[in-house]
Amino acid sequence: MVQRGDYAYFIHPITDGVPIVDPALLREVCNGMLKVLDLNGVDKIVVVEAMGIHIGSVLSTMTDIPMTIMRKRPYKLPGEVAVHQTTGYSKGELYLNGISKGDRVVIVDDVVSTGGTMRALLKALEIAGAEVKDVCFAIQRGDPDIGRPYKALVKIEVQKKVYVIERYL
Repeated sequence: MVQRGDYAYFIHPITDGVPIVDPALLREVCNGMLKVLDLNGVDKIVVVEAMGIHIGSVLSTMTDIPMTIMRKRPYKLPGEVAVHQTTGYSKGELYLNGISKGDRVVIVDDVVSTGGTMRALLKALEIAGAEVKDVCFAIQRGDPDIGRPYKALVKIEVQKKVYVIERYL
């Protein structure tokens, strides 16, 4: 755990890619998500840069569902949706491309903590006209409200250490 201002930030291979992402751990996370996600009729997997990319890539490969990434910089492509994001330790603009009106999507990400990034992504998907079928996080920290139900594989508390307080599988 490290402090970023007033925010106690925890470090883990799934959430930060350090010190190394073990393939067995990544496979376990993705297999867990496959067990809990509703993928029926889903057109696209949506992830957030950066640490959702490895999870989404593996899920996309396992399911043959295309993936798109909400980015931290604009690409100025037709239909790009820009939204503002505020988390416990950062803020800025996020940019969504590759979503069409009527797309049915699932969102996967490494962690939900404050909910700020996910609220921004959900707003962008609403603007784009997508239907969010399901949302799943590898790790849930606390009980953030993202404006809709979601699933997680584990729930943690961060004090001076990180404690797993609930496993959902």
